[in-house]
Amino acid sequence: MDYFERKLDEKNRLTIPSELQSELGNEVVVTPGFGHYLHLYSKIVWDGEMEDALLGDILDEAKADLNVKFRIGKSTSKLDSKQGRVTLEAHQMALLGNVRNVVLARAGKYWRIIPK
Repeated sequence: MDYFERKLDEKNRLTIPSELQSELGNEVVVTPGFGHYLHLYSKIVWDGEMEDALLGDILDEAKADLNVKFRIGKSTSKLDSKQGRVTLEAHQMALLGNVRNVVLARAGKYWRIIPK
């Protein structure tokens, strides 16, 4: 699965398809993306790859900018066990333009949540 569409419910919850839930595990990280969209990572990918990618020289401005970009607005959530949903926070919804219809597209080891 590389692409799917969803409508967020009234509580800003995004339902993850069952076939993708096993890949993501029970905990995910949602961060701002490079544009007006969000990134969705499994907690394993975030901890194992993103944290390492964000390390660098303390005076490296480019690394510092990336850290700020991905850490401001970052949330870590467990998928609810009933329906595999994750709740998007108000500031994340604002980045999406407060739309309810979204598209998720695979971008390598993470997903982009894009307003539709």
